[in-house]
Amino acid sequence: MLDDADRDLMRAFARFLDHANELAATEQRATLTPIGERLREHLGVDPQTIPVVTEELADHRLVDADIALDELTGPDPDGLVGIAGDDGRFHSSISEFVAHAHTRWSLGPVSYAARATGPDTTRRVVSFGLRLITFEGAPVVVLQRGAKPEYGRSTAMLEVLAVDQDLATTFLARVRALMIERSVLRGQVLSFVQSQYGADAGATFLRRPETTADDVVLADGVLDEVVAHVVGIGEQREALLAAGQHLKRGVLLYGPPGTGKTLTIRHLLHRTEGVTAVLLTGSSIAAIGAAAEVARTFQPSIVVLEDIDLVAMERDMTPQPLLFEVLDALDGLDGDADVAFVMTTNRVSVLERALADRPGRVDLAVEVPLPGLPERTRLFRRYAGALPFSDEALAQAAEGAEGTTGSFAKELMRRSVLGAAMRGGEPSDADLLDALESLLTARSALTRKLLGTRGTDDEDESGIETEDMVDFAFVAGQGEPGFPVIVPAEALDALDEDDDDSPLR
Repeated sequence: MLDDADRDLMRAFARFLDHANELAATEQRATLTPIGERLREHLGVDPQTIPVVTEELADHRLVDADIALDELTGPDPDGLVGIAGDDGRFHSSISEFVAHAHTRWSLGPVSYAARATGPDTTRRVVSFGLRLITFEGAPVVVLQRGAKPEYGRSTAMLEVLAVDQDLATTFLARVRALMIERSVLRGQVLSFVQSQYGADAGATFLRRPETTADDVVLADGVLDEVVAHVVGIGEQREALLAAGQHLKRGVLLYGPPGTGKTLTIRHLLHRTEGVTAVLLTGSSIAAIGAAAEVARTFQPSIVVLEDIDLVAMERDMTPQPLLFEVLDALDGLDGDADVAFVMTTNRVSVLERALADRPGRVDLAVEVPLPGLPERTRLFRRYAGALPFSDEALAQAAEGAEGTTGSFAKELMRRSVLGAAMRGGEPSDADLLDALESLLTARSALTRKLLGTRGTDDEDESGIETEDMVDFAFVAGQGEPGFPVIVPAEALDALDEDDDDSPLR
C-alpha cells in the first residue's frame, strides 16, 4: 500500500514527464523543414514569424496568375521550386511546409498542368510550386497552386509570405493588375462547364463564328434592330457616356424554335471581333456569377444566355429560381459597364412576369417569328446552294411550306438529292417537289414538328395553360427546396435551330 511520500513522488514524476513532452513538442515545432530552411535563406528571417496572406482565385484565372507571376519572377532559374511528398501536400498550407512536427517537407520537382489559352493553344502553368521573388527590392515567397476538387479545394490559391505586410498587399495588387492586362480571356469566346465533382471546371474557349448578315434570314429590319442595340451602343460608347447615358443593355430574342435566334447570336459574335463573349446554355447557366465577373472585368463584353425559359430552379438546396440570379447579375453591373446580356427563349410567357416585375433589366425584346413567304424563299435558295433547282420551283416549294423553318428547308434539300440519287439521276425540280409532297403528308406530321414546323392549330402539349405554367413556376420559386418545376414540352425542339456545328451547343 502506497503512503503519502510514494504518492508525492509519483505526482512529481508525472509532472516531469509532462514537462519533458512539452519541451520535446516545442523543439519539434521550432525545427524548420528543408523547405523552411530554403525560405529562411530567401527571406532573411524565420518564416514561422511571418503572417501568411492568402488570395483565392477562380481556377480559370490560374493561367493569368501564372503569366503575371512569371513576369514578376523573371529569368532566375532558382526562383521556382517544388515540394516533394505524398498527397498530403495538397491538404497542407505553406505554414505546415515551413515547420511540421511530423513531416520533413523537402524540395522537389514543380508540378505543372496544361491549360487552354485559346481554342487551339495551351500553356504549361505551375499547378503546385513555390516562387521566390524579389519585388521592389524585397524578398517575397508565393505558393502557387491550382484547384484540386478531388481533395476538396475548388479554387486556385496564392499564399504569400513577405516580411513587410504592406509590401505583401502591394505585391498582390500588382499581380491582380497584371492578370487583367495579360489575361488570355480578353477578347475570347468562352463557355463554362462543371467538373465531375460539381465544381466550376473553368472556361472553355470556342472559335468565334463566321456568320455574316447574309447567313441570317429574318424579316426586314429585325437583324438591324438587334445589331444596333448590341453592337451600335458599344460603337458609340464615348458619345453616350458624354451625354450621361448608360451602356449596359439587355436584349431578349423570343420566338418559336428554329427561327434564327441562334444564328442572330452567331452574327453578333462575328460582328464583335475582340469583344469578350461568354455563352451559357442549359446547366451552364448556373455559372452566371462567374460569367458576369468575366464580363465586368474584360469589357467590352457580351453574355449570352440561351433557352433561358428552360431554367427553372437551381439544383441545390436553395429555392431561389436561377432566373432571378441571372437578373441580379445584370442588375449588379454599373450603368457605364459596356456589357450586353443577350437572352433567347422559345417560351416568352414563362419569363414575362419575372421581367416585368424587374423593369429595366431587359431594354429590348425582339420577336423572331416563323419566316414569312419572302424569308422562306430566301431560306430555300440558301440551302439549295448550287443545286440546279429553278427559281420557279423554289418559289412554289416555299409557298407550299407555310409555317416551316430553316431546319425544314435543309432537310427538304437533302431529301431532294437523295431521291435523285436513288433514281440514278441529277436533282431536278421534280425531285424537289416530290420531296416537299412527302414531307407535307399526314404521316410526316411528327417529322415536320421535329423540324420546327408550326401550324395555326398547334396547341400547348403540356396540358397546362400558359398562365398556369407561369404561376406554377413562381410558386416553385417560393416553395420548398426541390419543389418540381414544369419544363415546357418544346424543350425537345430547342435541341438544334439551324446547324449541328453550332458553337452555342
